[in-house]
Amino acid sequence: MATKEGFLTGEQRKMLKIASQNAENLSSSPKGLSSSPKSPSQLFSEHHLKVPAAGKATTAGIAVRHVRRSHSGKFVRVKKDGGGGKGTWGKLLDTDGESHTDRSDPNYDSGEEPYQLVGATISDPLDDYKKAVVSIIEEYFSTGDVEVAASDLRELGSSEYHLYFIKRLVSMAMDRHDKEKEMASVLLSALYADVISPSQIRDGFVILLESADDLAVDILDAVDILALFVARAVVDDILPPAFLTRAKKTLPESSKGFQVLQTAEKSYLSAPHHAELVERKWGGSTHITVEEVKKKIADLLREYVESGDAFEACRCIRELGVSFFHHEVVKRALVLAMEIRTAEPLIWKLLKEASEEGLISSSQMAKGFARLAESLDDLALDIPSAKSLFQSLVPKAIAEGWLDASFMKSSGEDGTIQAEDEKVKQFKEEVVTIIHEYFLSDDIPELIRSLEDLGMPEYNPVFLKRLITLAMDRKNREKEMASVLLSALHIEIFSTDDIVNGFVMLLESAEDTALDILDASNELALFLARAVIDDVLAPLNLEEIGSKLAPNCSGSETVRMARSLTAARHAGERLLRCWGGGTGWAVEDAKDKILKLLEEYESGGVIGEACQCIRDLDMPFFNHEVVKKALVMAMEKKNDRMLDLLQVCFNEGLITINQMTKGFNRIKDGMDDLALDIPNAEEKFIFYEESAQKKGWLLAPSCLSAGDASSNSVAAAAT
Repeated sequence: MATKEGFLTGEQRKMLKIASQNAENLSSSPKGLSSSPKSPSQLFSEHHLKVPAAGKATTAGIAVRHVRRSHSGKFVRVKKDGGGGKGTWGKLLDTDGESHTDRSDPNYDSGEEPYQLVGATISDPLDDYKKAVVSIIEEYFSTGDVEVAASDLRELGSSEYHLYFIKRLVSMAMDRHDKEKEMASVLLSALYADVISPSQIRDGFVILLESADDLAVDILDAVDILALFVARAVVDDILPPAFLTRAKKTLPESSKGFQVLQTAEKSYLSAPHHAELVERKWGGSTHITVEEVKKKIADLLREYVESGDAFEACRCIRELGVSFFHHEVVKRALVLAMEIRTAEPLIWKLLKEASEEGLISSSQMAKGFARLAESLDDLALDIPSAKSLFQSLVPKAIAEGWLDASFMKSSGEDGTIQAEDEKVKQFKEEVVTIIHEYFLSDDIPELIRSLEDLGMPEYNPVFLKRLITLAMDRKNREKEMASVLLSALHIEIFSTDDIVNGFVMLLESAEDTALDILDASNELALFLARAVIDDVLAPLNLEEIGSKLAPNCSGSETVRMARSLTAARHAGERLLRCWGGGTGWAVEDAKDKILKLLEEYESGGVIGEACQCIRDLDMPFFNHEVVKKALVMAMEKKNDRMLDLLQVCFNEGLITINQMTKGFNRIKDGMDDLALDIPNAEEKFIFYEESAQKKGWLLAPSCLSAGDASSNSVAAAAT
């Protein structure tokens, strides 16, 4: 039966095994050995191996050992050493697949596992320093406390990086109001020589001058503002007059930094009475040290205790012009009431009147009580009954209505304030940095990734409050960016409840916000109305927000104003343009205008005219659409003239490298669809990408990741 089917018999198999062993011994034996075992062919011939022919196959001229019968019964020529051919079994000990390590095997050895290198994130000390100083500067702009800022910077260490603190402080102040610019100059004078060395002050201004071209992209009057900072530093004696001459030699004459030095020298430092002019340029109201303010507060309180004239005391507090520092008035007044027990009724009267007049806000009042609570242990050394007195003062202030009842909830049984939850504190610090980076880069996908990495969705309302508060204190560009971002966040990660709760938090603190931003109520109304037009909120959500606010508070009035704005004629068009400059155009309208200007340029238009049209659109955060459409047209028309336009736009600073990268990423994201219309689209894209990288107006390949590309759909939806 076996022979009929073309298989070996048991005896033949045994002889084949012996022959194979003998062949191996023969190949390993030394030369000159006289006797040798018989070859397999000899053994087969001796045992009269017969293989019946099947079909029409022939074996003429083929050695027996090279003949093998397949499963189908046909004779096939096999490879040397028994290698497999079609229909053969392959070599001896052949395996069909790769061997795999089995961890359940009793003989398993973990050393046989392949090695895997695990990457570890290496923290850059400079990056950590830059993130930390942003928080210090933000806190200083909020409190105006020079001592705390100096102490925080000293505790931070890394003194070799202090020049970057100079750059960050000035660049952040440049994009804010005159109050912050003045505060920045005051802080630099306070830190000079004590915390930051003169050489670091000088080096900090040098890197500011070197980055003046970049600053001018986001701040239109950057040259004039930076020139005033340089002049103020010279007047305050933290920079020597010779600095201007030396710095000019290191800068190209065509650079913005060179223009800054010329402006500082000719417009400010050469003018008659220039010192007084420069010191008062930003109002000069904060050109006073914290110690001087504290002394003035102490003097006016003691004078009030002697005279009892509450009206005059309120006038003196108002004239100080430091609404963000009124918590110091509250704290010192309470300490004075503890020191001089007979003065308690007068202090109570002053604080009550200041609260009722709106001179001291509820948040400043609570902050003053909180600061006193934190220092009770030290105060008890001088006033033994300080803790018991404070415990009696808090309920009385709440009962009279000029201290918020929530203060008691956030206090322990001994009246001391419990430490703020570290998680919330960390979140607030992180989001300030994220928002500032967004205002600089206009990169919505990156911001969304950063929020998702934080992994704290329960604090989304806090983010919204901080975003709009920071935007309100900036220019219309940032306000528009904040509204655009809200639309994107609502699509991606924010729920309607998050948006509603965030606006409620904003409106509850509207009175305090109005102390620093005069038009806060109107701007909040615009943000609310714009959210309705952008479908972030439904009109009914305005009713919900209003129901969560006190009936006659400033926030309720803001909600009513927002309702009026949305009900007005042509409200949609007006609110989309509320921050000025046409950035409120509908997406389709903007895309149509971009397409027309590119078609006109492609048909023979002048490159300067095309650039002017892009500039007139006044939509810098949507320039990635220009890049995308230009690349698609270049692929379709097989005309690289569009690349020349993009090159000029980049050289003139019209389209930033971030917008260029975003445009390329959007092309990459839609490559599958694009290839249906343009067969060689991928090949052309790779060519354009490499060309752009060589010319320096596109980020490196590592930055053009697939993840970035896939998230760029968010940018299109947001704009």
